[in-house]
Amino acid sequence: MASRPDLSHLLPAAQLHQLARDWLQEDAPSFDYGGYAVGDRQERAVLLCKSPGTLAGFPFFKAVFAEVGCSVEWLQAEGAWVEPITRVAEVRGLAKDILLGERVALNCVGRCSGIATLAAKACRVAQETGWHGEVAGTRKTTPGFRLPEKYALLVGGASCHRFDLGSLIMLKDNHVWVSGSITQAVQNARRVGGFALKIEVECRSLEEALEAAECGANIVMLDNFPPEDLHPTAGTLKASFPHVTVEASGGINVENLAKFVGPNIDVVSLGCLTQSATVVDFSLKVCRDPASRLPVRNFIF
Repeated sequence: MASRPDLSHLLPAAQLHQLARDWLQEDAPSFDYGGYAVGDRQERAVLLCKSPGTLAGFPFFKAVFAEVGCSVEWLQAEGAWVEPITRVAEVRGLAKDILLGERVALNCVGRCSGIATLAAKACRVAQETGWHGEVAGTRKTTPGFRLPEKYALLVGGASCHRFDLGSLIMLKDNHVWVSGSITQAVQNARRVGGFALKIEVECRSLEEALEAAECGANIVMLDNFPPEDLHPTAGTLKASFPHVTVEASGGINVENLAKFVGPNIDVVSLGCLTQSATVVDFSLKVCRDPASRLPVRNFIF
């Protein structure tokens, strides 16, 4: 089996550091009373995965503990599927520091793993139909947590779609209504976007889709089309503009995804990958005997 690519290289160290600092500041803005209670004993804690899922969020987990002076040793690979109960990592440091980082780090790895798990499931559903397009997330992310959520999509095998407003020019219905027409909106956007940025237009009918392609849109989103209308519309659009990327979006979830993929659909985007993912359950347990590698049964849940 080919080794998984190390996606952590995508993440700027300064951004990881800043996120970890911000999250810890939010969780402990003043006194850490629990930390005082346990003191500065050297301890070892084990990260346990207690529900099935795809592991993700390792760089953020590690950054949080690095910020409080703890080290992390990984026992599993990011992107791996695990069944409960699995040892995932060991954390070493002062007791007060391990417990200071515990909840923040668990929130990161649990949320990221949930998104990666759902993304991997969606990609598997699409691949089983024989389709070769891209399953993508959307910009429907949690404020302040976009980088981990987008990263988790990648770990799960999905595309991030655009990361932010400057990554791709997407003209939605409100842009078109305010501009006066699809053509005018595209012309306005092209004037400032230049050659470097692609333009995507959200369309609600075949007529709008043809206008968007005709005036130079690189990507046409067929939004909220039922499958019985989506595929004929995409076929007509591709017949006239074969190089335009066609995206299907709106009302799509893992259960009905297979109905939306097809030979004229290049991308299917699902907001539910970040909005509806169920977190994977993790615990961080301090070892009763720091010198030994205790079996799972020695931990109390």
